[in-house]
Amino acid sequence: MRLSMASILVKKHERRIRRSPCAARGGNERKMRIAVLSDTHDRLPDSVYERVGGADEIWHLGDVCSPMIIATLEVQAPVRVVRGNCDEEHSWPLTRDFTLEGIRFHLEHIPHNQPPECDVFLHGHTHVARDEMWKGVRYLNPGCISRPRNGPPSFAWLTLEKGQLTWKVMLV
Repeated sequence: MRLSMASILVKKHERRIRRSPCAARGGNERKMRIAVLSDTHDRLPDSVYERVGGADEIWHLGDVCSPMIIATLEVQAPVRVVRGNCDEEHSWPLTRDFTLEGIRFHLEHIPHNQPPECDVFLHGHTHVARDEMWKGVRYLNPGCISRPRNGPPSFAWLTLEKGQLTWKVMLV
């Protein structure tokens, strides 16, 4: 979806007023839906923009390239982003570590063989969707929006409910 910077800022402000993540989950309900994207490389198809509209959060795992992609996604939901090897936005961190629903998450663009202390390591870079356990850590990759390898473009939905995680890769 092509939006001007002014309309993005207005829509972002309207979204904050309209819906908080807690209200979106019905107050006490603990279900959280997170849209996970990676490797957009300056490309955000309208269909993906529309499909992530119901997210409580959006996580972008790097190689965004244009900060305008993040500004556009922030209209839909709060965004957590990490910097990839093709990103020049140095205000984006290389990694993010946090806990949700008792699950320790690590976000980083390029996967490596020595995972930090975490339960789930989300990454991009390979342009291939992934869901596997390795060295006691669950590695997840949503695939790639712009230039996938070995399959069609994809993103993923990560759902957290009562300390349980579900992962579903969605074809674009």
